[in-house]
Amino acid sequence: MPINKWMWLFRGAILIFSVGVILPMVNKQRMKANQTSAICSLKGIGMCLFEFESEYGSFPDSTTAMELKRKTGSSLKLSDKTSNDVFVQVLASGIATTESMFSSCTGSTSKSDGNWSSDATALEHGETGFAYVSGLTTKDNPSIPMVFGPIIPGTKTVDSKAFDGKAVALWLDNSVTSLPIDGTGRILINGRDLLDPGNPIWNGKAPDVRWPK
Repeated sequence: MPINKWMWLFRGAILIFSVGVILPMVNKQRMKANQTSAICSLKGIGMCLFEFESEYGSFPDSTTAMELKRKTGSSLKLSDKTSNDVFVQVLASGIATTESMFSSCTGSTSKSDGNWSSDATALEHGETGFAYVSGLTTKDNPSIPMVFGPIIPGTKTVDSKAFDGKAVALWLDNSVTSLPIDGTGRILINGRDLLDPGNPIWNGKAPDVRWPK
């Protein structure tokens, strides 16, 4: 075989090897960057939720939807059926001014179009991958999660591949941390399923979760 052909084969082998090494590293860095962005989003959501609680007496739920409608005259159909609906309440209140903070920064969620002026456009299907725990108060256990993700929109399934086996959670003390996800897709805290009613953080009561649409 001619020497120049050997050289081309050798260079090709090096290129294939390099791609095999570099691509996983790049993908890992991309997931880490998305996770960091999601943590920043949760910090912003936390600030908005606590300001909302201060103004309306509780975190967003069915009662605040009615009060918000009365107080602001919003034309939106305010509710708390999904986490999208809950976050729309925060937007309608004027406390949050952009949809983008409610994105979970994953490939399974759609990029916000910035338009939430109508029911058809306000945090549309796929524009958030965060779940919301309803019915909480500031008097509850500070180790309870208020918002967590990433969740694949329209499901109750954790997107375990989005952040390289990690989840992110906003807690009632307004802190944000990362948590591991096991092989079955469960978010774990202290080795136990985060949403297991038997987990001590829930005091025997199943969490009332609003999932993203």
